[in-house]
Amino acid sequence: MTKLSRNGLRTVEQFKEAVVQWAARIKVEPTQVRLQKMTRKWASCSTSGWICFSMDLLREKPDFQEYAIVHELLHLQVPNHGRLFKSLLRAYLPEWEEIVERRGSALEREI
Repeated sequence: MTKLSRNGLRTVEQFKEAVVQWAARIKVEPTQVRLQKMTRKWASCSTSGWICFSMDLLREKPDFQEYAIVHELLHLQVPNHGRLFKSLLRAYLPEWEEIVERRGSALEREI
């Protein structure tokens, strides 16, 4: 979707643009998107539509970034991780389980 910088990683602006593109595709409208230092989670969202992503995501591979973005945006439609959530996640990112598996045991944070 979004172009990457020379080192293959996204800048803050590129990351936010990816969020905007995915939000349009999923048909959700977050009220605010922020990147900040987070030590225990990769991302979080509020019932009022605020989504906060960890700055550390910028050092992750683009496919994992996409997973984190789609995961949080889907929470604007479905608040839990039940069957509907996983079904929607699979519809938008059919390979989401492989992405998480490739990320491996280093997936020390909640998403």
